[in-house]
Amino acid sequence: MEQTTASLNAAQLDFLQLLGHVKTMEELDELRQVVSDFYARKAEEAMDRLWETGQWSKEKDEEILKTHLRTPYKYAK
Repeated sequence: MEQTTASLNAAQLDFLQLLGHVKTMEELDELRQVVSDFYARKAEEAMDRLWETGQWSKEKDEEILKTHLRTPYKYAK
């Protein structure tokens, strides 16, 4: 265990301790939702900053919508 925890950062260790208190699947689902909401809020705040600073615009939205971003698959013959 000591070797494993040595490669984890402080946030990961704190989160592991928190997970030790989860007793039911319902609690785990609720915790997952809280973490998901946290990162969704962070992403929204980051996008708001991009809009406020002019680094993002309606034109960029349209450009992204028209951009083909999929990885082409190469089939073996």
